[in-house]
Amino acid sequence: MEERIINISSGRGPEECMLVVAKLLKEFLKEAKANNINAKVAQRIKGNMPNTLVSASVFIKGNNLDGFLKEWEGSVQWIGKSPFRKYHKRKNWFVEIFSFSNVKKIELKTDDIEFQTTKSSGPGGQHANKTESAVKAVHKESGLSVVVQESRSQFQNKKIAVKKLGELFANYRIQRMQELDSQQWNKKINVQRGSPTRIYVGDKFERKKIK
Repeated sequence: MEERIINISSGRGPEECMLVVAKLLKEFLKEAKANNINAKVAQRIKGNMPNTLVSASVFIKGNNLDGFLKEWEGSVQWIGKSPFRKYHKRKNWFVEIFSFSNVKKIELKTDDIEFQTTKSSGPGGQHANKTESAVKAVHKESGLSVVVQESRSQFQNKKIAVKKLGELFANYRIQRMQELDSQQWNKKINVQRGSPTRIYVGDKFERKKIK
């Protein structure tokens, strides 16, 4: 099964482009599901205006991802009036979708996590002072770590720690992929106009067929 990370970016575009990113993310997730592709949003960078995103990153897993992404990657155009600037004349807004590939696969494995136990601090009475129930989980390669002392059970705290470490790791993977493929990332900062792979129109964000 193939795996990619997809980035939907407004580049250095204004709030209108950030609105398109937010709308496009919903469309992408809907189509991925319809094509039996596992898609999980890994990162959202919010814009200044409500319901806008500077960019969004999505992990996808599935078969024939090249075929699916063929209709997505590239510049995407939205034709519509600005909801933020009433008298603005511009009606064409562009964002870009691209994927990271040919990068080192980074996974979070239990064997790569080092667990350390210590006495819980704070409320908890004598039990907290005598039992080493608090757990610190450290991912050896990245150095990411979490400390959990939510339960009196060391076993439960380990389970919670692994879950929390996994959440941190999602953002770490994005950063590493961007570092490993920085040349591609920098090349895509400025959104390219012309020859869009998709065109959407109006407030309802309806897709227009490209001839």
